[in-house]
Amino acid sequence: MRIRSCVSSVQTATKRSEHMSEPAYVSIAGEIARDIRSGALPARTQLPSYSELAKQHSVSEIVIRKVIDLLLRQGLVYTIERRGTFVAARPTLVRVSPERQMEDPEVTFGNEAAGSEEEVRIERESSTAPADEELAALLGITPGDDVEHIITMASEKGRPISISDSYQRPGTDVAAAAILEETLADRPPVPTHAVWLEVPSGELVKSVHQRFLAADGEVLMISEVSYPRDRYDSFVFRMALDTQS
Repeated sequence: MRIRSCVSSVQTATKRSEHMSEPAYVSIAGEIARDIRSGALPARTQLPSYSELAKQHSVSEIVIRKVIDLLLRQGLVYTIERRGTFVAARPTLVRVSPERQMEDPEVTFGNEAAGSEEEVRIERESSTAPADEELAALLGITPGDDVEHIITMASEKGRPISISDSYQRPGTDVAAAAILEETLADRPPVPTHAVWLEVPSGELVKSVHQRFLAADGEVLMISEVSYPRDRYDSFVFRMALDTQS
């Protein structure tokens, strides 16, 4: 997958991720994914063991574990305890929430379809404006306080595949969030999301409402994310749980 990013700003410049070479596990997973999608690795074919794959690709077994984990998350393979890893009978596209992992969209979409030649374009728009009463209440701030609004749009081969609106106070370290509250539902999209996703009137989208909270309950960011309902076969969400509570 090739990722292109386009960033625009209004009043506030958005941060740009430094370019990094593709990790070994993504490259290896891409090779296996291509073989699965092309039929070179038929359904129910058993993959070599971790040690064999590590030797084939001149990497450690730790890297291979990340390869298999990525393929599992994509729905391309499945594992049977004490037997090994096998090619799935019907490869599906599974969404592993990047919001849980605090990944940049470039990383998430790159991992999601490792091995495909499809091009994903990420566009961002960022602006800062005073919060109205509704937004101030959601963020727990005073109306009129500055709020940064970040719109992130993704398209694949020219077809829109996601859009999100995120709101936070300027300078907020969202990576410090300790709690994520999230609601997933099928619902009509807000007008701007409907326009981007090219959704006809009356059609539903997969909508994810999020609140990122600090350990003391302070709201760090709220987000509204929309995807076409037919984009993913299923959604998988990951969260680190506090076992002491």
